[in-house]
Amino acid sequence: MECTFVSVSPLSDFPIQNLPFGVYSTSGNSARVGVAIGDHVLDLSALSTLGLFAGIDGLESGYEVFSKPYLNDFMALGRPVWRAVRKQLQEFLSNDRHPVRQQVDKSLVCVELSKATMHLPAKIGDYTDFYASREHATNVGVMFRGKDNALMPNWTHLPVGYHGRASSVVVSGTPLHRPNGQRRPDASKPPVFGPSVRLDYELEMAFFVGPGNDLGSPMSLEEAEDCIFGVVLMNDWSARDIQAWEYVPLGPFLGKNFGTTVSPWVVTMDALEPFRVAQPLQDPTPLPYLSSGLGTPGGYDISLEVHIKPHEGSEYHLLTKSNLKYMYWALRQQLAHHSVSGCNMRPGDLCGTGTISGPTEDSFGSMLELSWSGQKDISLGASGVTRKFIDDNDVIRITGHCQGDGFRIGFGECVGQILPAKHI
Repeated sequence: MECTFVSVSPLSDFPIQNLPFGVYSTSGNSARVGVAIGDHVLDLSALSTLGLFAGIDGLESGYEVFSKPYLNDFMALGRPVWRAVRKQLQEFLSNDRHPVRQQVDKSLVCVELSKATMHLPAKIGDYTDFYASREHATNVGVMFRGKDNALMPNWTHLPVGYHGRASSVVVSGTPLHRPNGQRRPDASKPPVFGPSVRLDYELEMAFFVGPGNDLGSPMSLEEAEDCIFGVVLMNDWSARDIQAWEYVPLGPFLGKNFGTTVSPWVVTMDALEPFRVAQPLQDPTPLPYLSSGLGTPGGYDISLEVHIKPHEGSEYHLLTKSNLKYMYWALRQQLAHHSVSGCNMRPGDLCGTGTISGPTEDSFGSMLELSWSGQKDISLGASGVTRKFIDDNDVIRITGHCQGDGFRIGFGECVGQILPAKHI
């Protein structure tokens, strides 16, 4: 299938096989739902007025849904509607004789990406972060508890997670200030207050929930899979020193709640379907609610990279090369476990995977691991610059893609800069 409506480079993150959803605005238009194609954005509200989505069961008013500054209403409609809209868009983009193509003014339904301002894709009611990478959990456990006690007894039995702060989730490109808080650099002395000195990134992906479930009604694995709308890149920034002092006994708090960055384009699970792979062997076999009823693989082959642009220069340097396929607990297992207590998930809820680390040092998904808790320097190429953790005014960029035959399914960028802490 080839897009004939606009030109699309084979190296583009957004070919016709992708069609991710997002929310954008321009100098002349308020925020609305769009779809990325090549270097352009399609205005779905404008295409709705031309009748492109007429006749789709469950989508009574495309304009009403797509003119909103968030995707929640569309997420709530479910997979049959998402799939039908995607199919109509592919037919429109690939067929010169499509009836809507005959009447469309391209300038009224399409804008260059460079002229669009991106917004958060959804109104995020709740945000949960998991801890689903065995390699990451093992590395951190070895650092702080030793090799023999690296994984807690529950880790291979359930997807460990905690509830994060939805209000501080921001879209790519939003700068964040270094957080202040308590830390205890010397265990023999009282804690001190001030800016974090061990600020880190976490290479993650995250999924948005679709229709959700009623309070008291858990999702099966099958239902959980159908309920995932799509996936974004995520950087769950972490103040390691603040977190280390505060997290016992209730888990992360100020070390995490100052900011989480997500990429603006939500890649659908249908776009990712060709890139399913087997997830790592789970031993022991999880309990039936996490292991029964599905014959399809639970993993996805998504290549991920993290680069840093240090404040001393203007070039990016590679820090991490990892892949979502390394993740021990699958997305559908995370969502099914989240709901098994009867917790009601809602359209637009966000669930992060936790740091995605691989088996080799160059695939470690955080500076905590790369510097082994600050014990060694991370060299930034031939620049002569080194880091243990993030300095003020450094920029972190996360990218990811699936490589197809002659095309790639990309996610765009997840970028954030750390500004100096505010004086208190």
